[in-house]
Amino acid sequence: MNVPNQLTLARVLMVPVFVGFMSYDHAVSFGVAYLIFIAAVVTDYYDGKIARTRNLVTNFGKLFDPIADKVLMAAAFVMLMHVPGLDVPGWTVIVILSREFLVTGARSLAAGDGNIIGANVWGKTKTVIQMVYILTFLFFIIVERGTRYWVPDGIDWYQRALSLASFWAIFFVAVFTAYSGAQFVRLNWRAMQLGR
Repeated sequence: MNVPNQLTLARVLMVPVFVGFMSYDHAVSFGVAYLIFIAAVVTDYYDGKIARTRNLVTNFGKLFDPIADKVLMAAAFVMLMHVPGLDVPGWTVIVILSREFLVTGARSLAAGDGNIIGANVWGKTKTVIQMVYILTFLFFIIVERGTRYWVPDGIDWYQRALSLASFWAIFFVAVFTAYSGAQFVRLNWRAMQLGR
């Protein structure tokens, strides 16, 4: 197994560890989960870069790299939805996951006819926005949990602001994710041959 595939496999194995740490409502546990998520994002960047520059693209990588990405992002959004203090409505997570199912299914359908659909600017932007949301608000919730040790009564204004900011941010993420899915369908309608 080459290096890019090892990195992809490592990212897959990081997901249950990330979920495990996110299951405990504690600043330290969330902090470890935060570091794991960053490590997974770094492996995502380097496995693709190494595979392309060293011509190490394999069928394993083609199959598992996008799966690893989607499982990681899905796990992050589902776990954040259950974090007290972050207002993440269930419908936003459903929209985000539905878009991923749609795109994955469409790519499989097109591949069956010999058409390869790559990522476009909308999809790449969507991924960046989702990662920024996860990294930003997981960091903010770590800070909020950490302040409980020094300010036992909590910081009410911070908690209210965090909940409100999280709601509007995830609302934007969900809307943009849906829009990127619509753009994917529009740009690849012929490749998917749905009009047959």
